[in-house]
Amino acid sequence: MPEIARFLEIIVSMYWEAGDPHAVSHFHVRYNEYKVVYGIDPIVQLAGALPIRQERLVEAWAELYQEQLKENWRLVEQGKQPAKIQSLA
Repeated sequence: MPEIARFLEIIVSMYWEAGDPHAVSHFHVRYNEYKVVYGIDPIVQLAGALPIRQERLVEAWAELYQEQLKENWRLVEQGKQPAKIQSLA
């Protein structure tokens, strides 16, 4: 799964599974044993859960970089590798 960002032990990735239709643009987040899927437009949790602190960090990051997330989604739809996105300091 192509990693697009990593910060504070949070790993953000985005990928496209061939032959698997995706109606909603989204990205994946892993933090320790937690796995979550977030929609891109709007930024919303679609599946899974995170501890509240990490949830707030991911949502703040996604709001800051929403345009880059949208562009990455366009890339993966075309079968291309998504670009790295700046992480939180």
